[in-house]
Parts: sequence; C-alpha cells; structure tokens
Amino acid sequence: MTQDLFSKTSLGSLQLPNRMVMAPMSRSRAIDGGVPSQMMVKHYADRATAGLIISESAPVSQQGVGYPNTPGIFTPQQTSGWLRIMNSVRSKGGRMFAQLQHCGRISHPSHQEDNALPVAPSAMKPDGFAFTASGYQAFETPRSLETSEIPDVVDQFRLAAQNAKDAGLDGVEVHGANGYLIDQFLRDGTNKRTDGYGGSVENRTRFLQEVIEAVTTVFPADRVGVKLSPENTFNGMSDSEPQQHFEKIVAAIADHGLAYLHVTEASMGITGHIEGSAKDVDYRRLRSHFPGTYIANNGYSKADAIAAIQSGHADLVAFGAPFLANPDLVRRYREDLPLNAIDKATFYVGGKTGYNDYPFADRDLMSAA
Repeated sequence: MTQDLFSKTSLGSLQLPNRMVMAPMSRSRAIDGGVPSQMMVKHYADRATAGLIISESAPVSQQGVGYPNTPGIFTPQQTSGWLRIMNSVRSKGGRMFAQLQHCGRISHPSHQEDNALPVAPSAMKPDGFAFTASGYQAFETPRSLETSEIPDVVDQFRLAAQNAKDAGLDGVEVHGANGYLIDQFLRDGTNKRTDGYGGSVENRTRFLQEVIEAVTTVFPADRVGVKLSPENTFNGMSDSEPQQHFEKIVAAIADHGLAYLHVTEASMGITGHIEGSAKDVDYRRLRSHFPGTYIANNGYSKADAIAAIQSGHADLVAFGAPFLANPDLVRRYREDLPLNAIDKATFYVGGKTGYNDYPFADRDLMSAA
C-alpha cells in the first residue's frame, strides 16, 4: 500500500495517526521565569491532531537561554508548566516531544546569571544582534568552554530530559541545528578547538554523541530525536564541506536506535524562517545514512510533502507556519480546505493575537451544532 500524508505510522513504540509533524516554533509566549503560559496550553492542545508535535525550543539551563520569554525546562516551575501543556495535549489525543536547546553564543550577558558571557566551542563573535528584554543589542564575543566544563553542559541536557519525562512528554528532540550550541560544535566555521572536541568531524561530533548518550539514560532511544541543519547560514553559521561532513555526522549517530532524524533541508532568513531552497546538500544521499525515521523540513507544501513520502525520501514531514495559522491543519489538508493567512508581524510580539486567535475551519457552524 502506498503511504501518504494521512496514513498511520509508528515512531518507535509511539503510534502516530498521520505523518504531519508540527515543527518547533519559538513564539516568546512564556511568562516570567521562563515558565510556560496558559496561552501555550491552549496553543498546543488546539493542534493535537498533528501526528507529532515538537515543542518550541526549551532552554536546558539559564546558561542556554538566548531569547526573552522562551519556556525553559530546568526549574520546577517550568516543569509544572510543561506538565499542564502535556496534560491538555494528551486529553485531546495528541503526542508531543520537547525540543531541548542550548543557545551557546546566540545569547547575551543580560540572559545569563551575573551577566556572564555566553559560552561557545570557540570565542567567535556572531554577526548581528541579540534579542533581549531591552530590545536588540550587539552580540558579544562568547567565552570558549573549557574542556573540563563540557561534561557539566552535557548534564544540563540530561537533567532537562528528566524534567521533560516528569512533565509527561512523550520524548525529546536534541536541538543540533540552526546555529545553536551543538551546531556550533558540529560545523568547522564555528569550531576551532584543538582538544578532543575540535578538528576532525569525529571530534566535532563528540559533544552531540555525549548529549545523546546522556539523554538516552532518561528516555529510551526510540523516544529521542535529533535535529540537524547542514547548510543553514542562520546565526552566522558555515561549514567548508557540508555534504561530506554531515554524511559522517549522520552515520556516526545512526546506530543509537533514535526515534528519528529531523533535518532542515535549506537555509533560514534573518527571522528564523526557511527562505529559498537547498543548494549544497543532496538530502536523499544524506538520508540514506540514517536507517530510522526521517523527518523532512523545508517549507513543504501539501503536494511536496505527499511526494516526499510516496517517493520514500521522508517518513514524516514537518510544517511550521501553516500549523501556526491553522490549528486544524490536518483536517484542512485532508479535505482540501482553504488555509488561514499567516500574520508574520505577530510572530514574536507576545499575546494571543497571531497565536491563539487563528480560527478553525467552520468553527461557527461547529459551535452552533
């Protein structure tokens, strides 16, 4: 039987009703202390018909915070907030992974304890500006992590995974993409280390390997995913040989028995959204090095997603902005219903507008029934 976007599938021991993934999308709707808000409870529950929801990035520590009003997963209050979200998602029949993030150099002293410098594999200042509670401020040169400090950062991911488990999440996604700390280790444009975490591809992959090993002491491997973005230039990223290097990176993590590999198959613009198409990486070849479930993410249309699944390129397809603007996206795609217009001006401004006020199809008729 030919699989399509709406066919059931399994993700390890988790059963999915369709192959549509709600992509992680930071929207700065947490409240003070990085605690998930009641707005977020409704937002995720409204989208519970997705085959899988991957949460917005959840910083694993205060050191890992890079933006204001992002929901952390490193304090009891934050964990309780995620539990409220998960209880609501599950009550609607949904499934959800938490995306674990450490921003590394994409932070600012104002986000750090005691106004400390952000950390990175190497002391390389990114171009551009950090988003802070006081507005945009120039990035500062980060502090290079000492080799002896890296196990503590790895443990931040383990503790965050434990909090995710305590909050009832179905699993976690290790965020190794989009210019954040793990990605900064993986790519030779930002990793200039001379110790066991720099130089060769194998050494640059070591930090990711250790994070995977730590997180899988909390969740079984088939409840842990990894996200990569081989050619994304967002956050000042670059790599000299993305095809060659990321084939080796994918092959290196392929034997962990992970739930999935989630790949951004393009680059992102200054706002953090996919712009343009892939240029330098053959993603079918990259995918061939991973024996498990592959989630494709590249601004896919419905038609493109169906083609990717039917051709065997992808097992699942992640949708970002369409899920933001259409809480009932699965129904709309299945029934070929028109989509709501996306209001980009409201992406990061806080409040319900452009977050919880996008209508369901025929909501008025359903409410009157």
